[in-house]
Amino acid sequence: MIRVDHAGEYGAVRIYAGQLAVLKNGPKADIIRHMGDQEVRHRERFEEILPNRRVRPSILIPFWHVAGYLLGYCSAIFGERAAMACTVGVEEVIDEHYADQAKRLGAEDTDLIDTIEEFRIEELEHRDTALDHDAEGAPAYPLLTSSVRSASRLAIWLSERF
Repeated sequence: MIRVDHAGEYGAVRIYAGQLAVLKNGPKADIIRHMGDQEVRHRERFEEILPNRRVRPSILIPFWHVAGYLLGYCSAIFGERAAMACTVGVEEVIDEHYADQAKRLGAEDTDLIDTIEEFRIEELEHRDTALDHDAEGAPAYPLLTSSVRSASRLAIWLSERF
């Protein structure tokens, strides 16, 4: 569970880095930068938890380094709306993922549940921010968000195993 969360937050940091490489100082850059900074904090927290729980990081981290960046970069090539649509797709899956984890943990591990719930709220804020900034106006919005959701689910599945 922690390995997957770390890998996901690592990938999210890379997605925002890719988007910022394209959108640089455009009108939405500060918003993207803010969301990316929150993802850095999430990643750093899971980097603290990993050794404390004796969990190894995913061996796919080098792959997520490249894949996350490419997803962010490629979405941003199609404009700010497409970058925001990418955020919607990712964050919808992460919301489901974190909610499922909190349910599975029950009352066993309040520290981890508190972390997951805190981050889940911020991920939902990212989704809402993206929607507020016209994500649905992106070209082929349904196809784009559906593809990003599928890729995010695949990333979770792979990180659970590797």
